Amino acid sequence: MAACSGPAPEPPPEAPRPSILLVTLDTTRADRVGAEAAAGATPALTALAARGRWFSHAYATAPTTLPAHASMLTGLVPAEHGLHENGRRLADGHPLAAERLGAAGYHTAAFVSGFPLDRRFGLARGFDRYDDQMDEGGAERGAAETTRRALAWLEGEARRPAFLWVHYFDPHDPYEPPEPFRSRFADDPYQGEIAAMDDAVGRLLAGFERFAGGGHRILVAGDHGEGLGEHGEALHGNLLYQGTMRVPLVIAGDGVEPARVDHPVSARRVYDTLLAWTGQGAGGLLDAPPETVVGEAMKPHLQYGWQPQVMAVRGRIKVIRSGEIEVYDVVADPAESDDLAGRLTVEPAIKRALAGYPLPGEQAVAPAAGADREAAERLAALGYIDWGAPQPRRTDAPSPRAMTHLFAELDRASGLFSRGDYRRAIPVLARILEHDPGNLGACLRLAAAHSLVGESRQALAWFERAAAIAPDSLDRLHYLALHHLREDDIEAAEPLLERVLAATPDRLTALEAMDRIRERQGRPAEAAAYLERVIRLRRPSAAELERLGGLRMATADTAGAIRAFERARELAGEEFGSYLELGVCYLADRRFAEARDALDRVPPSHPGYPMALFKRAQVSVLLGEPDRAERIRRARELANETTRALIAGERLFADTGAG
Repeated sequence: MAACSGPAPEPPPEAPRPSILLVTLDTTRADRVGAEAAAGATPALTALAARGRWFSHAYATAPTTLPAHASMLTGLVPAEHGLHENGRRLADGHPLAAERLGAAGYHTAAFVSGFPLDRRFGLARGFDRYDDQMDEGGAERGAAETTRRALAWLEGEARRPAFLWVHYFDPHDPYEPPEPFRSRFADDPYQGEIAAMDDAVGRLLAGFERFAGGGHRILVAGDHGEGLGEHGEALHGNLLYQGTMRVPLVIAGDGVEPARVDHPVSARRVYDTLLAWTGQGAGGLLDAPPETVVGEAMKPHLQYGWQPQVMAVRGRIKVIRSGEIEVYDVVADPAESDDLAGRLTVEPAIKRALAGYPLPGEQAVAPAAGADREAAERLAALGYIDWGAPQPRRTDAPSPRAMTHLFAELDRASGLFSRGDYRRAIPVLARILEHDPGNLGACLRLAAAHSLVGESRQALAWFERAAAIAPDSLDRLHYLALHHLREDDIEAAEPLLERVLAATPDRLTALEAMDRIRERQGRPAEAAAYLERVIRLRRPSAAELERLGGLRMATADTAGAIRAFERARELAGEEFGSYLELGVCYLADRRFAEARDALDRVPPSHPGYPMALFKRAQVSVLLGEPDRAERIRRARELANETTRALIAGERLFADTGAG
């Protein structure tokens, strides 16, 4: 039978894998895009929705940029991936979509437009190219420039199949759309920002479809929306109402039949969808069954000590738990103006989802490595204010919806504090504490502000108040230690900082303070060790590396000093000011040619110029240079008290003819 059967049929050819475009729209409400938007406001996205699958009730997992994007790229809710706020770092143990697609043979690239998605926060893993360079070193990049960069990549560098993620940040406060959208939407600049972004999206879609040819998929999703004053929230991050949590979501491309999906879906399913398109699983948005969608808003809980907030949506019913229960029919009542709590029986699936959602512990995810003052300032410039470490559990914790009158004051106070305007921050912080006496973050900021303007008595009084609120707070110990340092009381500051670092070894400002204390105590090896811990946690400045080199020199660690000085030279370029020290280290390491080159760059205006001449004369003798006698003579001629004695005792200078 085998002999008569003929050759086995060839297996069918494997279908080519589609190139994939993921577009994420920051701070974009679902009701400002597509058919729900003003006529003609978003023609590109409206046309995409008409030929694709539009999800009318898609929800963010959190109303904040980094946690929401982490969910889309991991498939996890914030309680699972651990990011509840901006400025933290995603743990390496959570696989990202780009890693999975890259392993499957995809060429991957990302172009992000806002600093909250900077590579230091952990979402760059798996991308062959991760473009996070903001406009002129700022905190965001306009849609036009991001689109230009993405299209250039498609046209010049990309290989098929490709996975391209493009993130637009434009509809973000302050709303300043470019022309002609500024004039067209003069009465609604937020919509103008979205319209300008839509224009860029249209050009991106056209370029991607030219590149992809026959096989491609497109997924566009909002990360979260904007409050626009609804329920007392002007911006986002504090509450869980539809304006900030319902987002646009559309899928289009080959094999995607036009349809509208009205049951709730979670934006975290973006991850499952990307994997399903590449043959790595099922359960994507195109075949997702109805589910109970969950989300959170933990900023008020983590930063102010207020009640944690969790929502669950199933069908048309949405329930918010924030120390109290709110129930809304979001189809009949999209403005969430009629709270049905007590009048409508909540089905068990929603109750289980709310009860089973894990809340962050008192030790939340630490700030990202690299989240230094520069990062805090760039986040603050975008309105993302971090009030510090997690707050203690409060028996009097209010519901955030009862505290909306403080949102603007909290942001104003923290913005003033972040910019160093402590005098103006003091009365704002005092007003906050009148309304919210248990707010540890405001109390500590007020104590620190008084300390920073030299009002020691008032500072200590507020530190006492903070101790009554949270006796075991590491933040209180940290701020108090820094106050003692400003008062030049090292003995009081040192044990407090040691306690803080024993519990939180990577707290940057505590490490920096201990570095300075050890240097003042004449313990350079320990100072250098603290400074190296700082440098491992964030990108160092050239000045810090030069200082590290000096500390290493003081401990006779020549190799360590050279490494530090060379890194500083790379960063500083023409501004590098430690050629004398580097030359001395090269000489000690018998790297004479490099010592010569470094010492030759010490200018006559340098206060150590006599030493540079002396060391250069030594190098000249060791290299056997023909002008060594002249160099010795010049070192003697311009010697100071220190080098005069060194020259007199230098045996290298004997028999050189330089009398």
